Amino acid sequence: MLTILGFTMIATFLVLIMLKKMSPIAALVLIPALFCVFVGKGAKLGDYVIDGVTSLAPTAAMLMFAIVYFGVMIDVGLFDPIVRGILKFCKADPLRIVVGTAVLAAIVSLDGDGSTTFMITVSAMYPLYKRLKMSLVVMTGVAAMANGVMNTLPWGGPTARAATALKLDASDIFVPMIPALAVGLLGVFALAYVLGRRERKRLGVLTLDEVLEPQETETVLVGAGGSGAGVKKAVRTGGSGSGTDADRSGGSDASDASDEDDGFQGLDPNRATLRPRLYWFNALLTVTLLTAMIMEWLPIPVLFLLGAALALTVNFPHMPDQKARLGAHAENVLNVSGMVFAAAVFTGVLQGTGMVDHMAKWLVNNIPDGMGPHMAFVTGVLSIPLTYFMSNDGFYFGILPVLAEAGHAHGVTSLEIARASLVGQPLHMSSPLVPAVYVLVGMAKVEFGDHTRFVVKWAALTSLVVLGAGILFGII
Repeated sequence: MLTILGFTMIATFLVLIMLKKMSPIAALVLIPALFCVFVGKGAKLGDYVIDGVTSLAPTAAMLMFAIVYFGVMIDVGLFDPIVRGILKFCKADPLRIVVGTAVLAAIVSLDGDGSTTFMITVSAMYPLYKRLKMSLVVMTGVAAMANGVMNTLPWGGPTARAATALKLDASDIFVPMIPALAVGLLGVFALAYVLGRRERKRLGVLTLDEVLEPQETETVLVGAGGSGAGVKKAVRTGGSGSGTDADRSGGSDASDASDEDDGFQGLDPNRATLRPRLYWFNALLTVTLLTAMIMEWLPIPVLFLLGAALALTVNFPHMPDQKARLGAHAENVLNVSGMVFAAAVFTGVLQGTGMVDHMAKWLVNNIPDGMGPHMAFVTGVLSIPLTYFMSNDGFYFGILPVLAEAGHAHGVTSLEIARASLVGQPLHMSSPLVPAVYVLVGMAKVEFGDHTRFVVKWAALTSLVVLGAGILFGII
């Protein structure tokens, strides 16, 4: 009964948010509360929610202060050279822009933190997508998949969890998987190329005389339009999109131009928040912070708390300026932290009622006996849906040991099982139970349901590519 209710609860949640019948926050809170009553444990709902909030509180704190920290770094101009470099490479070619998104997300993912990756990637790429009227779900989908593949780094989480759960060495799991993961990353780049060609066909290619065009108070992309003098026109050189050049440039509607300019403020070379004299201090602070995260000198929430406080104090020593910066990023902080605490209700009920355990046991028990010698393959296939519907902790510490025991009975080693368990990570990074995904969709101003509807099929395909490569190379 709990198995059926668990699957029904998850399906109900996904259907409602993808059809936009409920907001993600409302769905994450109300649906599990309702199913908790169905299970007959409504009296314990408070305990389940408190347990879920307690477990996710450090994550929420980390995200809150990480958003403030990187928001300040964006304000003071730390990432402006990166943005300009990407824009110069991408120009106004949608294909280059989508591929550039995948490459940037993969590189930034080396720090092992999904939230950091998404904040930097969206900050750099969002203005360009917005100006050229490209699909924002393409940006979020490509970034999530690239980060999902790179999330398997030993300091990223899943590999360390698998090693801990099965008492193995993380390097023994990860190093042999590198060829398969490299194929998966190439698959993401190939998919980005295909999606980029689709966007190019829809929008056409715009040629730019210059990538950035400064005006009196703002920087605009050539072809971005607006009523100010000196804005150069973009010329369509190909494509069959139905939009006109006037549509692409924003026309003469002042309010529309203002809305789009809001997303492009990060590249304004004359904004009052720039701190060019403190550039190297901010760069050193950021490198130190990322190094401390990788080396685990302090818990990540503590590092971002200290980093945000130091960044605000040094860059904006006057209290009104600090309050202004906090106010500027308050919306993102509230959206993300609110979503995390709402997700705590979902996970708390799912785990507290025992639904997640019954779902996992049902899946394991229904594996045909003939598949025993192929438990590594089975583990890889199961990791795709299970890591989407469960937290990494739940999967690696609750399910993986059971799968490993089943593999032992048929001569399959724990190392093969552990490597196969990494396969589902490209899809896992878009799970509604992953706090970082709310940073991604929140900063990109994309509906979570739209992101889910777009990315699930492509992320599942990427996971299958990694699994196939692992089998082909004899790794799994």
